[in-house]
Amino acid sequence: MKHRIVVLGAGYAGATAAGRLARRLHPDGTEITVVNADAEFVERVRMHQLATGQRLSPRQLRDIYAGTGVRLRLARVTAVDVDQKIVTLVDEHGVDEIAYDTLVYALGSTAADHGVPGVAEHAHDVAGKQSALRLRDRLAGLVAGENILVVGGGLTGLEVATEIAEARSDLTVALATRGGLGDWLDAGARRHLRRVVDRLGIAVHEHTDISRVEATSAITGDGRTVPAQVTVWTTGLAVHPIAAATTLELAETGQVIVDATMRTISHPDVYAVGDAAIADGPGGKPLRMSCASGIPMGWQAADAIAARLTDREVPKVSLRYFNQCISLGRRDGLIQFVTADDQAKTSFITGKVAARYKEAVCKGAAWSIVHPTMLLPTRRRHTTTIQKERRAATA
Repeated sequence: MKHRIVVLGAGYAGATAAGRLARRLHPDGTEITVVNADAEFVERVRMHQLATGQRLSPRQLRDIYAGTGVRLRLARVTAVDVDQKIVTLVDEHGVDEIAYDTLVYALGSTAADHGVPGVAEHAHDVAGKQSALRLRDRLAGLVAGENILVVGGGLTGLEVATEIAEARSDLTVALATRGGLGDWLDAGARRHLRRVVDRLGIAVHEHTDISRVEATSAITGDGRTVPAQVTVWTTGLAVHPIAAATTLELAETGQVIVDATMRTISHPDVYAVGDAAIADGPGGKPLRMSCASGIPMGWQAADAIAARLTDREVPKVSLRYFNQCISLGRRDGLIQFVTADDQAKTSFITGKVAARYKEAVCKGAAWSIVHPTMLLPTRRRHTTTIQKERRAATA
């Protein structure tokens, strides 16, 4: 009987893990199934581009996994029983269940509203394709002079604000951030960011909390009203709620706690990767939710699963950071080089070179997903069970 591996979610982490498993394990002894609600691989790092009306190349998962041996199941996960090893799904045909021997949990995250009143009712986000498309349609209906407020001064907030300001120079764009503008960056990088924001005409509300979002405005923590026909909420991510209904051991963030091999600490047959998991990076500092974390987490989980199924030593994938890539519209960017634990160095790249650098990083990440069997030498090893059966048959 084949060892059944089920991967839940085909974002950067889940798709990476599935493709790498297909390259590591022989199909005689394993069956790999990917479950995903969307038929396409979504380049989440480009959602700010989608929101401003840019066309992104569609990447069908069926095409990606064609010829790899990976089975694709287009369905929405509604429950996971990690004790009985059963996943409950809903698709166009109704409710179904599939069983697994090894599970890779990679259901990712969505925008976090942090309980701020009015966010769910009135704010937009770019945490997924559908929400980015809703924002695109809303922006298309705005007329010259109307106000956009982007809440959140992290990487996503900076990219959304600058992308909108560049694409729609007729609109009035503002950015609200709890801290100073780019205050985690090197001083020289901050100066460049300030110049870009000023050039694009973005009004920055620094050291500002938003306490409520209304239909045409946002209210700050100190009671000021910021006009906004559209508010875009980019203040962080919240994990998919499925894990909270399981017996998996979770962190306070709702993320699944994993060891250095991405194996959950409570269920040895379950691995978790990407935004859904909390793993330690250099210095014991938890990895942040990002594509930069998710892809190597997918590598590590796949390599660990393959090694354990084939009775080989588990390899260690480097989980560290090298840079933070920020697009500032289509013609400018900022690459902040960082230490292994994500602290800014004094070195950075700006301008058109940085924009091309960021584009190359995005294309490279997508290429690795779309070509799952081309990055590594093919070494499809038989599972230990198959090896024992073959030795017994020839004895």
